[in-house]
Amino acid sequence: MKTAISQTGNRTVRKRLWWPTLLILLMMLLLLACLAPLAQAERLKDLVTIGGVRQNQLLGYGLVVGLDGSGDQTTQTPFTVQSIVSMLQQLGVGLPAASSLQLKNVAAVVVTGSMPAFAQPGQTLDVTVSSIGNAKSLRGGTLLLTPLKGADGQIYGMAQGSVLVAPVGAAANGARAQVSHLSVGRITGGATVERAVPSTLGQGNQIQLELTQTDFSTVALVVESINNHFGPGTAVAQDGRVIRVHTPSSPDQRVAFLGMLEGLNVTPSAAAARVILNSRTGSVVMNQNVTLDNCAISHGNLQITIGPDKPGDEARKEPGSVLALKGGAALSDVVKALNAIGASPQDLLAILQAMKAAGSLRAELEVI
Repeated sequence: MKTAISQTGNRTVRKRLWWPTLLILLMMLLLLACLAPLAQAERLKDLVTIGGVRQNQLLGYGLVVGLDGSGDQTTQTPFTVQSIVSMLQQLGVGLPAASSLQLKNVAAVVVTGSMPAFAQPGQTLDVTVSSIGNAKSLRGGTLLLTPLKGADGQIYGMAQGSVLVAPVGAAANGARAQVSHLSVGRITGGATVERAVPSTLGQGNQIQLELTQTDFSTVALVVESINNHFGPGTAVAQDGRVIRVHTPSSPDQRVAFLGMLEGLNVTPSAAAARVILNSRTGSVVMNQNVTLDNCAISHGNLQITIGPDKPGDEARKEPGSVLALKGGAALSDVVKALNAIGASPQDLLAILQAMKAAGSLRAELEVI
């Protein structure tokens, strides 16, 4: 902490320069606020999704075999033994009722994956294999044939293959460490699609465009842009998120139409003022639309005043002093003020929450 003294007329202003933990973050936000350009046009495909064009999550339960003594301890994971017994019975191998299996090379796992839109039978998918028992490692194991089901309970794929457990490495200051998360592995192209998901795209010669975020003004801009390019009546706004678009009836013409539609450039409306607070890490992120109303904040024994009638920011040390912020202050003023009073991450959280509660922070406050 440093102290600088400057003379202004007959008045001596003592400025205290504080460097909080988030100085780098605050300076980056200040730079972005000063240099932020006006809203730029974006491709329509970056603003919306097409109704019915989506991924479908798949889930399956299976067994990984061939482990080098690092499998489930079967006395603590009875479901692994039950799965082995059931599999052997399906393969025609009967076991005595009183037999007690002691397995070390088998692990019960959950297999997950995503089937992209328009996937057809025969296509391969990547899957993730995760241990659900107490296996020490899945390295070197082989996943046995595992059905993959969708949310409707139907089987859409089958997975099988060698599990790859990739190591995770880190290096710093000449030192290098390699750590592996051994209970999760991946099989590239390990699943095969067995059933296609019916598509409703283009039924009735209409599609729905869905904005990633609800915004009535952006919906109006998108509708205007589509109608200007393809003709009046092509697009109709349904609500603050959904736009109904008329498409050609022929499948090939519809695909070409959607390709041109996704390539349209649209300038979205300005984002709502928002402040994001991370209560665990103390991170504070504000966009450039955040402004303040008249307010006064007490923070220890420091004082700072910001406003157009002041030649510069002023910070003084006085017992019971108050932080004063002029109405209409922009993000740069907020950042400079919080930086000048030496606010720690937790101080920033408390100050912004108090400002929002008092009605002086003109922004949506979200704590994550």
